[in-house]
Amino acid sequence: MSSARRVRFTFAVCGAVIVLSQVVYSQHNVYQTVDNYFKLPEGRKIGSTAGITIDRDGSSVWVFERCGAQNCVGSNVAPILKFDTSGTLVKSFGAGMFVRPHGIHVDREGNVWVTDGEGPDGKDPNRNGKGHQVFKFSPDGKVLMTLGKAGIAGDSPETFNQPSAVLVAPNGDIFIADGHGGNSNARVLKFSKDGKFIKTWGKKGAGPGEFDTPHALAMDSRGRLFVGDRGNSRIQIFDQDGKFLEEWKQFGRPSGLFIDRNDTLYLADHQSDAKINPGFRKGIAIGSAKDGKVTAFIPDPDPEGSQEGVAADVKGNVYGSLTGGMALKKYIKK
Repeated sequence: MSSARRVRFTFAVCGAVIVLSQVVYSQHNVYQTVDNYFKLPEGRKIGSTAGITIDRDGSSVWVFERCGAQNCVGSNVAPILKFDTSGTLVKSFGAGMFVRPHGIHVDREGNVWVTDGEGPDGKDPNRNGKGHQVFKFSPDGKVLMTLGKAGIAGDSPETFNQPSAVLVAPNGDIFIADGHGGNSNARVLKFSKDGKFIKTWGKKGAGPGEFDTPHALAMDSRGRLFVGDRGNSRIQIFDQDGKFLEEWKQFGRPSGLFIDRNDTLYLADHQSDAKINPGFRKGIAIGSAKDGKVTAFIPDPDPEGSQEGVAADVKGNVYGSLTGGMALKKYIKK
């Protein structure tokens, strides 16, 4: 097949998949919301939350929220929270360490990784000396590793500028999605398990291997790295050396990504509408990480919602985290 015919064939297939996906969006929602599932101590409330994931036990939920507010500046509230299978808070840590909590990931050993997505702004002294970093914690909250320089934004291997997400591969290699739009970075970095820089790829743009707000990361059972390229309304798929494999647009505009043990892919979309990403809606798209087929869609229960994070447990229950709505959601099949 000639290169021109191959390109036409690829676009035809992608177009067909997108059309089928939009049919799924119009179907009846097979999930229902569980109200008041997450329980906090009296006086404590959930803040703006982008980061949510599942513990290595497959059931407990970890959340990285913004200290009951829009950020953690000047707060002494612990923003890293663990909830058990009944939705009860059983662990919290990280007080006084962060500016704007963003991404969270739990590796195969149960260690908790988070990204601090902002830093000093030249105005509020409470931001100084914090932000633009990635942290590794033990399951009990001990700091095991820090990447990036506190409070310093940059584009070198040693500095980040608004890191959005972190993921650890089965062999321990660390991947960081660095950038949150605007004048921040637009790249993915790879480090060894002991924190040594290996490589980076990506720049601002819309071509293969280019990014406009690399907002989320996930990895399938084949070891392929899925990058939620939110500003370009697509998922980009790479091998672990940064080789571009393909792009998927049929799931929507990715703010959050999660791939479970069965290679089911979950995408949280809190921006799509008739202007930003025509043909798609805010909510959680569910499908296959193997073939890209979208099979279900959970509409955002709040028309003005901002559901940025998503995760799913071993029973197939789905969890969403909201930034603007300052809430956590649980969805179960009807």
